[in-house]
Amino acid sequence: MREVCIHGHFYQPTRENPWTGVIDAQPSAAPFRDWNERIAAECYAPNAAARLLDGEKTRSVRNNYSGLSFDFGPTLLTWMEEHQPVVLDGIRRADRDSIARFGHGSAMAQPYHHPILPLCDAA
Repeated sequence: MREVCIHGHFYQPTRENPWTGVIDAQPSAAPFRDWNERIAAECYAPNAAARLLDGEKTRSVRNNYSGLSFDFGPTLLTWMEEHQPVVLDGIRRADRDSIARFGHGSAMAQPYHHPILPLCDAA
């Protein structure tokens, strides 16, 4: 038997205007107001409730995060907590579900400042 581990590294840089604390409208993210909203709607939310289809009929719904190793950056989770709490609940639920499936959670910590750890020197 062979096993494969797929790791999802999910990160969004801080997008808030430092003067207002609000994410300004980002026209390039249309039809969404900004890129956080667009990526949440097109990636994070669908993976928390992926529909498995049988033709046109939904056969079941699966939380894809429960089947992979993953980490979410702290700036993204802070944004999700306020703007996408249902998606954040799905991510938390996936970690709990993975404990039952694998004997350990699938969520991993991510350093706050997002360095690429293997490239960091010892100092």
